[in-house]
Amino acid sequence: MGWLLLMVAAPLLGQARLEQKIQVIAAEAQGRVEVACGLPGTALDCDVQAHARPPMQSVFKLPLAMAVLHLAETKGWALDRPERFLAGDLLPKGSYSPLQDKYPQAGVDVPLRELLRLAVSLSDNAAADVLLRLLGGPAVLNDYVASLGVEGFQQKDTEGAMHRDAQLQYRNWFEPAGAVQLLRRLQDRSPLDAEHTKLLLGWMAAAPRGTGRIAGMLPPGTLVMHKTGSSDTLDGVTAATNDIGLIELPDGRRLALAVFVTDSRADDKTRDAVIARIAKVVYETALNKP
Repeated sequence: MGWLLLMVAAPLLGQARLEQKIQVIAAEAQGRVEVACGLPGTALDCDVQAHARPPMQSVFKLPLAMAVLHLAETKGWALDRPERFLAGDLLPKGSYSPLQDKYPQAGVDVPLRELLRLAVSLSDNAAADVLLRLLGGPAVLNDYVASLGVEGFQQKDTEGAMHRDAQLQYRNWFEPAGAVQLLRRLQDRSPLDAEHTKLLLGWMAAAPRGTGRIAGMLPPGTLVMHKTGSSDTLDGVTAATNDIGLIELPDGRRLALAVFVTDSRADDKTRDAVIARIAKVVYETALNKP
Protein backbone atom coordinates (compact mmCIF):
# COMPACT_ATOMS: atom_id res chain seq x y z
CA MET A 1 0.00 0.00 0.00
CA GLY A 2 2.94 2.35 0.76
CA TRP A 3 4.21 2.17 -2.83
CA LEU A 4 0.78 3.10 -4.09
CA LEU A 5 0.66 6.19 -1.89
CA LEU A 6 4.08 7.24 -3.18
CA MET A 7 2.97 6.81 -6.78
CA VAL A 8 -0.03 9.05 -6.12
CA ALA A 9 1.89 11.63 -4.09
CA ALA A 10 4.90 12.03 -6.40
CA PRO A 11 3.08 13.83 -9.24
CA LEU A 12 1.33 16.09 -6.74
CA LEU A 13 4.64 17.04 -5.17
CA GLY A 14 6.05 17.80 -8.62
CA GLN A 15 3.11 20.04 -9.40
CA ALA A 16 3.43 21.82 -6.07
CA ARG A 17 7.11 22.51 -6.73
CA LEU A 18 6.30 24.17 -10.06
CA GLU A 19 3.63 26.36 -8.51
CA GLN A 20 6.00 27.26 -5.68
CA LYS A 21 8.72 28.25 -8.15
CA ILE A 22 6.25 30.47 -9.96
CA GLN A 23 5.15 32.10 -6.71
CA VAL A 24 8.76 32.87 -5.75
CA ILE A 25 9.46 34.46 -9.14
CA ALA A 26 6.16 36.36 -9.05
CA ALA A 27 7.07 38.08 -5.79
CA GLU A 28 9.70 40.11 -7.64
CA ALA A 29 7.00 41.89 -9.64
CA GLN A 30 5.87 43.85 -6.56
CA GLY A 31 2.31 43.45 -7.76
CA ARG A 32 -0.02 40.64 -8.80
CA VAL A 33 0.97 37.87 -11.17
CA GLU A 34 -1.63 35.60 -12.77
CA VAL A 35 -0.59 32.49 -14.69
CA ALA A 36 -2.17 29.60 -16.59
CA CYS A 37 -0.78 27.01 -18.98
CA GLY A 38 -1.93 23.99 -20.93
CA LEU A 39 -0.39 21.02 -22.74
CA PRO A 40 -2.78 18.26 -23.84
CA GLY A 41 -2.30 14.99 -22.00
CA THR A 42 0.11 16.55 -19.50
CA ALA A 43 -0.66 17.68 -15.95
CA LEU A 44 1.45 20.77 -15.32
CA ASP A 45 -0.73 22.53 -12.74
CA CYS A 46 1.07 25.85 -13.10
CA ASP A 47 -2.07 27.89 -12.43
CA VAL A 48 -1.66 30.93 -10.19
CA GLN A 49 -4.81 33.05 -9.87
CA ALA A 50 -5.85 31.58 -13.23
CA HIS A 51 -9.39 32.95 -12.92
CA ALA A 52 -8.41 36.46 -11.89
CA ARG A 53 -9.43 39.24 -14.27
CA PRO A 54 -6.32 41.29 -15.09
CA PRO A 55 -6.43 44.15 -17.60
CA MET A 56 -5.34 42.57 -20.87
CA GLN A 57 -4.39 45.64 -22.91
CA SER A 58 -3.23 44.59 -26.40
CA VAL A 59 -3.66 40.87 -25.74
CA PHE A 60 -7.21 41.46 -27.03
CA LYS A 61 -5.79 41.97 -30.53
CA LEU A 62 -5.31 38.21 -30.93
CA PRO A 63 -9.01 37.30 -30.52
CA LEU A 64 -9.85 40.46 -32.49
CA ALA A 65 -7.78 39.25 -35.44
CA MET A 66 -9.39 35.81 -35.19
CA ALA A 67 -12.85 37.38 -35.24
CA VAL A 68 -12.06 39.56 -38.25
CA LEU A 69 -10.55 36.62 -40.14
CA HIS A 70 -13.68 34.62 -39.35
CA LEU A 71 -15.79 37.50 -40.68
CA ALA A 72 -13.68 37.59 -43.85
CA GLU A 73 -14.20 33.86 -44.34
CA THR A 74 -17.93 34.15 -43.75
CA LYS A 75 -18.37 37.06 -46.15
CA GLY A 76 -15.86 35.89 -48.72
CA TRP A 77 -13.62 38.94 -48.30
CA ALA A 78 -10.17 38.82 -49.85
CA LEU A 79 -7.45 39.97 -47.48
CA ASP A 80 -6.30 42.48 -50.11
CA ARG A 81 -9.67 44.23 -49.73
CA PRO A 82 -9.08 47.96 -49.01
CA GLU A 83 -10.45 49.35 -45.76
CA ARG A 84 -10.69 53.05 -44.97
CA PHE A 85 -8.59 54.48 -42.17
CA LEU A 86 -10.94 57.25 -41.06
CA ALA A 87 -10.23 60.48 -39.21
CA GLY A 88 -12.49 59.09 -36.46
CA ASP A 89 -10.01 56.23 -36.01
CA LEU A 90 -7.18 58.58 -35.02
CA LEU A 91 -5.86 58.12 -31.49
CA PRO A 92 -4.69 60.68 -28.93
CA LYS A 93 -1.16 61.96 -29.40
CA GLY A 94 1.43 59.56 -28.01
CA SER A 95 -0.55 56.38 -28.64
CA TYR A 96 1.51 53.67 -30.30
CA SER A 97 0.57 53.30 -33.97
CA PRO A 98 2.93 52.91 -36.92
CA LEU A 99 -0.19 53.26 -39.10
CA GLN A 100 -1.05 56.66 -37.62
CA ASP A 101 2.61 57.75 -37.73
CA LYS A 102 2.60 57.04 -41.48
CA TYR A 103 -0.80 58.65 -42.11
CA PRO A 104 -1.26 61.30 -39.39
CA GLN A 105 -4.34 62.75 -41.10
CA ALA A 106 -5.88 59.32 -41.87
CA GLY A 107 -8.22 59.35 -44.89
CA VAL A 108 -6.47 56.50 -46.75
CA ASP A 109 -7.32 52.95 -47.80
CA VAL A 110 -5.29 50.15 -46.19
CA PRO A 111 -5.47 46.46 -47.18
CA LEU A 112 -7.23 44.31 -44.60
CA ARG A 113 -4.20 42.02 -44.49
CA GLU A 114 -1.97 44.93 -43.51
CA LEU A 115 -4.34 46.10 -40.77
CA LEU A 116 -4.32 42.58 -39.32
CA ARG A 117 -0.53 42.30 -39.52
CA LEU A 118 -0.06 45.68 -37.88
CA ALA A 119 -2.46 44.83 -35.04
CA VAL A 120 -1.10 41.34 -34.31
CA SER A 121 2.59 41.60 -35.08
CA LEU A 122 3.26 45.26 -34.21
CA SER A 123 0.41 45.77 -31.74
CA ASP A 124 -0.72 48.86 -33.64
CA ASN A 125 -3.50 50.58 -31.69
CA ALA A 126 -5.07 52.55 -34.54
CA ALA A 127 -5.11 49.47 -36.79
CA ALA A 128 -6.85 47.56 -34.01
CA ASP A 129 -9.55 50.21 -33.69
CA VAL A 130 -10.18 50.10 -37.45
CA LEU A 131 -10.58 46.31 -37.19
CA LEU A 132 -12.85 46.62 -34.17
CA ARG A 133 -15.04 49.09 -36.11
CA LEU A 134 -15.18 46.74 -39.11
CA LEU A 135 -16.17 43.87 -36.84
CA GLY A 136 -19.06 45.83 -35.33
CA GLY A 137 -17.64 46.77 -31.92
CA PRO A 138 -16.64 45.14 -28.65
CA ALA A 139 -19.95 43.33 -28.12
CA VAL A 140 -19.48 41.42 -31.38
CA LEU A 141 -15.96 40.46 -30.30
CA ASN A 142 -17.26 39.19 -26.96
CA ASP A 143 -19.88 37.08 -28.73
CA TYR A 144 -17.28 35.60 -31.08
CA VAL A 145 -14.95 34.61 -28.24
CA ALA A 146 -17.86 33.02 -26.35
CA SER A 147 -18.85 31.10 -29.50
CA LEU A 148 -15.44 29.40 -29.39
CA GLY A 149 -16.19 28.00 -25.93
CA VAL A 150 -13.66 30.39 -24.36
CA GLU A 151 -14.66 31.77 -20.96
CA GLY A 152 -13.43 34.72 -18.94
CA PHE A 153 -13.06 37.39 -21.65
CA GLN A 154 -14.51 40.89 -21.67
CA GLN A 155 -13.85 43.77 -24.07
CA LYS A 156 -15.90 46.93 -23.58
CA ASP A 157 -13.78 49.71 -25.04
CA THR A 158 -11.72 50.76 -28.03
CA GLU A 159 -8.03 51.59 -27.82
CA GLY A 160 -8.95 55.24 -28.28
CA ALA A 161 -11.26 55.19 -25.26
CA MET A 162 -8.70 53.45 -23.06
CA HIS A 163 -6.02 55.94 -24.05
CA ARG A 164 -8.31 58.79 -23.05
CA ASP A 165 -9.19 57.20 -19.69
CA ALA A 166 -6.63 54.77 -18.26
CA GLN A 167 -9.09 53.43 -15.69
CA LEU A 168 -11.16 51.86 -18.45
CA GLN A 169 -8.47 49.21 -18.99
CA TYR A 170 -9.60 47.45 -15.80
CA ARG A 171 -12.94 46.56 -17.33
CA ASN A 172 -11.26 45.00 -20.38
CA TRP A 173 -9.92 41.75 -19.01
CA PHE A 174 -8.95 38.20 -19.84
CA GLU A 175 -8.72 35.43 -17.28
CA PRO A 176 -5.41 33.55 -17.78
CA ALA A 177 -7.33 30.26 -17.95
CA GLY A 178 -9.47 31.74 -20.72
CA ALA A 179 -6.41 32.98 -22.61
CA VAL A 180 -5.00 29.44 -22.53
CA GLN A 181 -8.35 28.11 -23.76
CA LEU A 182 -8.13 30.49 -26.73
CA LEU A 183 -4.54 29.46 -27.52
CA ARG A 184 -5.40 25.78 -27.30
CA ARG A 185 -8.41 26.28 -29.58
CA LEU A 186 -6.24 28.06 -32.14
CA GLN A 187 -3.59 25.34 -31.99
CA ASP A 188 -5.65 22.16 -31.59
CA ARG A 189 -8.79 22.81 -33.63
CA SER A 190 -8.58 26.23 -35.16
CA PRO A 191 -11.90 27.91 -35.99
CA LEU A 192 -10.16 29.48 -39.01
CA ASP A 193 -9.22 27.84 -42.27
CA ALA A 194 -5.69 26.46 -42.64
CA GLU A 195 -4.38 29.42 -44.66
CA HIS A 196 -5.61 32.02 -42.19
CA THR A 197 -4.44 30.00 -39.19
CA LYS A 198 -0.93 29.77 -40.64
CA LEU A 199 -0.93 33.47 -41.45
CA LEU A 200 -2.02 34.42 -37.93
CA LEU A 201 0.54 32.18 -36.23
CA GLY A 202 3.21 33.62 -38.51
CA TRP A 203 2.34 37.15 -37.46
CA MET A 204 2.51 36.08 -33.83
CA ALA A 205 5.91 34.44 -34.32
CA ALA A 206 7.30 37.52 -36.11
CA ALA A 207 6.21 40.01 -33.43
CA PRO A 208 9.23 42.16 -32.55
CA ARG A 209 7.74 43.68 -29.40
CA GLY A 210 8.02 41.93 -26.03
CA THR A 211 10.66 39.42 -27.11
CA GLY A 212 12.14 39.58 -23.61
CA ARG A 213 8.96 38.16 -22.07
CA ILE A 214 7.88 34.56 -22.81
CA ALA A 215 10.76 34.01 -25.24
CA GLY A 216 13.34 35.87 -23.17
CA MET A 217 15.04 32.92 -21.42
CA LEU A 218 14.05 29.99 -23.61
CA PRO A 219 16.67 28.10 -25.63
CA PRO A 220 17.82 30.00 -28.73
CA GLY A 221 15.74 29.13 -31.75
CA THR A 222 12.64 28.13 -29.76
CA LEU A 223 9.53 28.97 -31.76
CA VAL A 224 7.23 31.27 -29.77
CA MET A 225 3.96 32.57 -31.24
CA HIS A 226 2.69 35.21 -28.84
CA LYS A 227 0.71 38.38 -28.21
CA THR A 228 1.79 40.93 -25.65
CA GLY A 229 -0.15 43.61 -23.81
CA SER A 230 1.31 46.63 -22.04
CA SER A 231 0.04 49.70 -20.23
CA ASP A 232 1.64 52.99 -19.36
CA THR A 233 3.19 53.52 -15.92
CA LEU A 234 1.32 56.01 -13.73
CA ASP A 235 2.59 57.16 -10.32
CA GLY A 236 5.10 54.31 -10.29
CA VAL A 237 2.52 51.60 -10.98
CA THR A 238 2.29 49.67 -14.25
CA ALA A 239 -1.21 48.27 -14.64
CA ALA A 240 -0.42 45.62 -17.25
CA THR A 241 2.66 43.76 -18.51
CA ASN A 242 1.34 40.67 -20.26
CA ASP A 243 2.26 37.95 -22.70
CA ILE A 244 0.31 34.94 -23.94
CA GLY A 245 1.59 32.45 -26.47
CA LEU A 246 2.33 29.02 -27.85
CA ILE A 247 5.80 27.61 -27.24
CA GLU A 248 6.99 24.79 -29.50
CA LEU A 249 8.74 22.00 -27.61
CA PRO A 250 11.57 19.98 -29.24
CA ASP A 251 9.18 17.08 -29.91
CA GLY A 252 6.78 19.36 -31.83
CA ARG A 253 4.11 19.70 -29.14
CA ARG A 254 3.04 23.24 -28.39
CA LEU A 255 2.69 24.53 -24.84
CA ALA A 256 0.15 27.29 -24.23
CA LEU A 257 1.12 29.87 -21.59
CA ALA A 258 -0.47 33.07 -20.30
CA VAL A 259 1.28 35.39 -17.84
CA PHE A 260 -0.26 38.67 -16.68
CA VAL A 261 1.65 41.05 -14.39
CA THR A 262 -0.80 43.50 -12.83
CA ASP A 263 -0.36 46.75 -10.89
CA SER A 264 3.38 46.25 -10.55
CA ARG A 265 5.84 48.64 -8.92
CA ALA A 266 8.85 46.89 -10.45
CA ASP A 267 10.73 48.43 -13.39
CA ASP A 268 10.36 47.39 -17.02
CA LYS A 269 13.32 45.02 -17.00
CA THR A 270 12.15 43.23 -13.87
CA ARG A 271 8.57 42.79 -15.11
CA ASP A 272 9.77 41.29 -18.39
CA ALA A 273 12.19 39.05 -16.51
CA VAL A 274 9.40 37.76 -14.25
CA ILE A 275 7.48 36.62 -17.33
CA ALA A 276 10.61 35.16 -18.92
CA ARG A 277 11.59 33.20 -15.80
CA ILE A 278 8.08 31.83 -15.36
CA ALA A 279 8.08 30.73 -19.01
CA LYS A 280 11.44 29.05 -18.49
CA VAL A 281 10.38 26.97 -15.48
CA VAL A 282 7.10 25.97 -17.12
CA TYR A 283 8.94 25.02 -20.32
CA GLU A 284 11.52 22.96 -18.42
CA THR A 285 8.80 21.19 -16.46
CA ALA A 286 6.93 20.39 -19.68
CA LEU A 287 10.10 18.87 -21.17
CA ASN A 288 10.27 16.42 -18.28
CA LYS A 289 6.64 15.35 -18.56
CA PRO A 290 5.56 12.48 -20.83
